[in-house]
Amino acid sequence: MNRIAVFFSSIIILLSAPGVDSFSPANPLSTKIGSSRTIPQAKAPVFDEVCDVTGITLKRFMSEVVLLNPELGELGTLFGAIDTACKAISNVVKRSQLPSSETLGYQGEVNVQGEDQKKLDVITNDLLKRALRFTGRLGVLASEEEDEPLDLISTLPNEAIFSDTEKYVCVFDPLDGSSNVDAGIPTGTIIGIYEHDETCAIDYDDCTDDECSEQEAQCLANTLQAGNNLVAAAYCLYSSSTFLVLTLGAGAYGFTLDENLGEFVLSHPDMKIPETSSIISMNEANTFMWDEPLQDTVMKWKKGEGKSGNVFSSRYIGSMVGDVHRTLLYGGIFGYPSDTENPNGKLRLLYEGAPMSFIMEQAGGLSTTGKERVMEITPDFVHQRVPIIMGSKNDVQEVIDAYEEASASATA
Repeated sequence: MNRIAVFFSSIIILLSAPGVDSFSPANPLSTKIGSSRTIPQAKAPVFDEVCDVTGITLKRFMSEVVLLNPELGELGTLFGAIDTACKAISNVVKRSQLPSSETLGYQGEVNVQGEDQKKLDVITNDLLKRALRFTGRLGVLASEEEDEPLDLISTLPNEAIFSDTEKYVCVFDPLDGSSNVDAGIPTGTIIGIYEHDETCAIDYDDCTDDECSEQEAQCLANTLQAGNNLVAAAYCLYSSSTFLVLTLGAGAYGFTLDENLGEFVLSHPDMKIPETSSIISMNEANTFMWDEPLQDTVMKWKKGEGKSGNVFSSRYIGSMVGDVHRTLLYGGIFGYPSDTENPNGKLRLLYEGAPMSFIMEQAGGLSTTGKERVMEITPDFVHQRVPIIMGSKNDVQEVIDAYEEASASATA
C-alpha cells in the first residue's frame, strides 16, 4: 500500500463521523428552474450577538445558527463536513512539498475542460466527495474535476445518477490555484450550496432507457442554478494560515484555523469590504485584449483620474481565492475579464464565479461581468465560463458605468 492510500485509510475515519439530526420545514419562497419545476429559495437566517464574538469555534457558531434557525440543521451538518475536509486538505497541501508526500506533479489525466490534472486536484476532489458523502444530506454534487454531476450515494464513482431523498446540491472547485501549488503559492477551495429539488424523482421501474435519460437530464437542472439561489457559500484559503470564509445569506464571516486547538475560530465577524480602494488585482499583461470600457477605466485609475481620485497600484497572485481574500480585507478590484482570446472569461460560473460573488456581495461588494450581475446568470452547462470583475462597491460600479456609457454611445 503506497503512502497516499495509507493517508486515505486514516482520514476516512474522520470524514465518516455522523452529523447532527435535524428537520427542515418547507420554505414558501421559490424560484423557477427549467420549464416546470420549482426550487425552494431560503430566507436569510437570523443571527444573534454570539455570532459576532471573536474566538468562538466554527462548531459553536453553526450550533448557534441552527438553534436560532432550526430549518438550517442539515446545513450545519454539511459545514461540519466542510470543516473537516478543509483541515484535511490544508494538511495535504502543507506536506505536498516533502519528497515523501508523492503528491506533487501531474496525475497523467485531463479533466473535462482539457486541463492536465495535478495529483493534488484528484486527492482534494476525493477528500471533499468523501466528506460530503458521509453527511447523507446531498442529492447532487458537481465539481471542476468531474465530467458530470454525481450522486454521492452511488457506489460507482463516475455514474451520474440522482437521488430524490437529500436536501442540498453542492458545487465546488477542490483546489483553486493548483497549477501554482508546486511553487508554494496560496491555494484554496471554493464551495457553493443550493437547495435540492426534493420532488425530482426518477421511476426506474417504469421508464425506458430514453425516458430515464430524459428524467435524469431534468434532474441535472438541480446544479444549473443562478447564484441568486445559493443558500450558502464558502472558501478555504491555504496560506500563511488556513482561513475559512462563509456566508449563509446574512453577511460574511471569516474563521482562522487554530492548529493548537485543531478548530476554526472566528477571527473576522461580519466582514465588510471598503467601498472605495486603490488596488487592482488582474493579469494586466492582457490589458490590450480587454474590452475598451475596462481598458479606459483601468488607465484612469493608474493615473489617478478615476472617480475616487486615487492612484491605483497592482497586487496580483494569480490564485482566485488568495486574490479575493486580500480584496475582501483591504478593498480593491479583482478581475478575470473577457478578452479577445477568452470572450467568455476563464473562471467557471457555477462553482467559482457564483459562490465567490455571493460572498463578495454579502460583504458589501459587487460582482459583475461588466454588463450583467454574475449572481443573476443561469448556467447552461456545468463547466460554463464567465467574465468576472468583483470588489469594492464604488470601483466596480465605475466599471459598470463605463460599459453602460459605451453601450449607450454605440446605440446612439
